[in-house]
Formats: sequence, structure tokens, C-alpha cells
Amino acid sequence: MKTTCEIMVQKVLPAIRAELSRTMIFEHGCTQQDVADILELSRAAVSQYVSEKRGAEVGFSEETQNEIRKFASVLLNQGLSSQEKAKGMCGICSFVQKSGWLYRNAPEAKACIICEDTDLK
Repeated sequence: MKTTCEIMVQKVLPAIRAELSRTMIFEHGCTQQDVADILELSRAAVSQYVSEKRGAEVGFSEETQNEIRKFASVLLNQGLSSQEKAKGMCGICSFVQKSGWLYRNAPEAKACIICEDTDLK
């Protein structure tokens, strides 16, 4: 059995990055290098996200896609620190967990105890 964090890191995080990459490129006109700099990834990684070689296994609901789009706008307009970017990614990850994706796709998994702890703060 995989832990919640393993599932989220292996499947959901790449899908979030892919959606962010596509949103920033296709909706905001960013280059792959712009996206790589903002997400602190390599340009090659962004290319793989955009071409769906990475992060294509997960289909998000329209509501989740909207949350990711909102975060893309924040990333583009607010000049966040690395820590603030990580916190935003955690927020999206938590949103995915609360949306029921985890329970539909990995019913044996429980909500992340780390995220539960940060939700209380």
C-alpha cells in the first residue's frame, strides 16, 4: 500500500505542475523558460508537462482546474518566494484531497496528516 503522500507526489503533484504549465503558456502567453523560472523547474520538465509526457495520468474536475488557474495568476502577478510557492502548491494538493479525488482513485488512502495539521493553524 502506498501512503497518501506517495500517491500525491507521484500522481497529483505532476498533474498540478502540468496544469499550471499549460495555463501559464496557453492562457497567459508565457514561454517554457518563464514557466520553468516561476515553478523552479527545468525547461525540459516544463516541456514534458506541456506535451503530456508527465502529469497526464490525473484528470481534474473543473472546480480543481479553476483553483489551479487562480494559483497560476497568483504565481504570475505576485512575485512569491519559494516558501510561498510551496505553500500554494500545498493548498492545491489539499484542495484535491478535499475534492474527493484521492478517495475515488485510492480508496485505501487516508487524508494526509501533515495537511491536516497545517489546516488547523
